Amino acid sequence: MDPRNKVSSMLEEFKNFALKGNVVDLAIGVIIGAAFGKIIDSLVKHIIMPAISVIMPGEQGYLAWKWVVNGKDIPYGLFIGEIVNFLIIALALYLFIVKFIGLIIKNKTEEAVAPPPPTKDQELLGEIRDLLKQK
Repeated sequence: MDPRNKVSSMLEEFKNFALKGNVVDLAIGVIIGAAFGKIIDSLVKHIIMPAISVIMPGEQGYLAWKWVVNGKDIPYGLFIGEIVNFLIIALALYLFIVKFIGLIIKNKTEEAVAPPPPTKDQELLGEIRDLLKQK
């Protein structure tokens, strides 16, 4: 096979793969997910954890929460902030995927599962079939 045709064929295959609807949708989902993660991260770091810091005593809030072991700092406040961040993202994804999208999918499958009522012709054919079975 000619090397030019081989390269052209590979480029065509890549184009078909990369421009499929699913790949583009996935890329958009990843980008939106990353932006959503940044919003949640900001919410946790700038609103929720400082609000918790008001309740808990300390000079710098949760950023100053740390243990000192053998002269080394173990910043457990930052770890707690990341746990809260994760829980909020997990809750938001659960609500969106399971409740919102699940509701949409459930409604579509219910509509698709329900067969349409038989037409008048189908009812008459059913009656004829039943009469022929009786004979």
